[in-house]
Amino acid sequence: MDMRKLVGRNFARLRREKGLTQEQIEERSGLSQQYLSGLERGKRNPTVITLYELAQALDVSHVELVKPENTDQ
Repeated sequence: MDMRKLVGRNFARLRREKGLTQEQIEERSGLSQQYLSGLERGKRNPTVITLYELAQALDVSHVELVKPENTDQ
C-alpha cells in the first residue's frame, strides 16, 4: 500500500465532503496550495505534524487521513 497515495485520496475526499477548496485549507493550515495539490496527487510524503495540521484544518481525526479505504474500523 502506497501511504502517500492513500493519504492523498483521503485528504481530497474529506476536503470535498467538507465543501472546502485547497485555498481554504491553505488558510486554515498554513500549508501552500502547491503542497496540498501535490499531496492530493500522492506526490508528497507528509510528516506526522503535517497530518495533524491537515486533520485540524479539516476538523477530523488524524486517523481519517491514514485509514485504509473500504473499512468500517
